[in-house]
Amino acid sequence: MGKKVLIIDDSSTMRKIVTRSLRQAGLDVGQILEAGDGQEALQLLAKEKVDVILSDINMPNMDGLEFLRQKGEISLLKNIPVVMITTEAGADVIGEAKSLGALGSIKKPFTADQIQETLSSLF
Repeated sequence: MGKKVLIIDDSSTMRKIVTRSLRQAGLDVGQILEAGDGQEALQLLAKEKVDVILSDINMPNMDGLEFLRQKGEISLLKNIPVVMITTEAGADVIGEAKSLGALGSIKKPFTADQIQETLSSLF
């Protein structure tokens, strides 16, 4: 049936690109849900169970790091794997994301191959 994936990014264009890349990567993706920021994602996660989360870091309202902080405090969400998809190349920001529970990161712009390589262990 495929994994249910949540894509969090304030750019609807980027959410479409990530969705297309996930499909092209040949991963076992079922349903794809979208949220425009961390706050919207937490509201969605209160109603929907997902298997994997792909999140941007720089977003209005609630950025990816604050999303990771709050997600980590909710026992039902704590163990959902998160991979950051970001333009942030800074090791400090990526390091902080990992310390907050992110499994890794994919740098924008990316290819379907990079998505496949980074996410294959989760599918």
